[in-house]
Amino acid sequence: MKRFIVPVVFLALLLFPLVFPSPYVLHIITLIFIWSFVSTAWSYMGRFGLVSLGHGAFLGLGAYTAGLLFNQVGLSPWIGMILGGGIAVLLALLIGYSCFRFGVMGDYFALVTLALGEIVALLLVAFRKYTGGSLGFTLNRMGNSFWYMQFEEKVYFYYLALAFLIVALLVWKWIDRSKMQKALRAIGEDEIAASTLGIRIIRYKLSVTMISAFFTAIGGVLYAQYVTYLNPHTLSGVAPSLDVAFKAILGGMYHLWGPTIGTAMIVSLDEYIRVTYGTKFVGISQMAYGLALVLLIIFLPKGIYGTLRDLVLRGSDRLERSKAAKDASRLPEEGHSE
Repeated sequence: MKRFIVPVVFLALLLFPLVFPSPYVLHIITLIFIWSFVSTAWSYMGRFGLVSLGHGAFLGLGAYTAGLLFNQVGLSPWIGMILGGGIAVLLALLIGYSCFRFGVMGDYFALVTLALGEIVALLLVAFRKYTGGSLGFTLNRMGNSFWYMQFEEKVYFYYLALAFLIVALLVWKWIDRSKMQKALRAIGEDEIAASTLGIRIIRYKLSVTMISAFFTAIGGVLYAQYVTYLNPHTLSGVAPSLDVAFKAILGGMYHLWGPTIGTAMIVSLDEYIRVTYGTKFVGISQMAYGLALVLLIIFLPKGIYGTLRDLVLRGSDRLERSKAAKDASRLPEEGHSE
């Protein structure tokens, strides 16, 4: 039964624009796909105890690298995406090696990455001659073009964002099947014990950090090309970094579908608050997210999806055990009657 659920869900997503072609709904779902892609990339690290609060740095680097090259020299965002991802990987290598080499981990690693995200945001504002400063800049319009990743109809970007999300999920599965997963799980449980077993701690930590940074940068390019507007406050700094982490934690960063479910909930709630209350309660969503994050960490550390999944599995295990116990209790009775 389980093996049929995922294909059915993806088939429904493929057919959805044909059945319900509302531009507004497609816009919301496209945003869910893009931010699910980014949250999943964040979880590559987060689920192994490498909690980064500065992924806005990679998000901003990817988006601004591709955006500036697109506006200044007309370079396709497909190429800019790779270059932006490469720059994000170099930054991840620099900050990751510095932290892992000198034993910076846990809360201290989170604080270092938090500062990194804010530094990149400040740099984007400082170089206002090129980046537009705190006002940002708008991407040039090139018409309907796959090469320039610009489409007149939202349905094309809907399918593009869905394809990228599928790639992110496949990378998650690839990590799970690789040696990296076992090594990182051992490192997350006890780094000293892992090192005594000969596990190359710095190598594996750096590998997953660079993979996460690369895909986060690609997510930044996707978002920027979709909204055609870049701003350092929405693509870098503390706020977007925490938003990405919260989406993953809310759904459950330890499970494949957790970041996607958390993102769907947050994006939908954001849109509901915007439509219902407008500018009446500015910042109410951030306050709610802050409170929810504290409660989640205390009471639901595995996130909503992770917790519900564990409850369902526990319930099915109990049913199987009780059924087995009943079957075993019947055996002596049947033997006696014979």
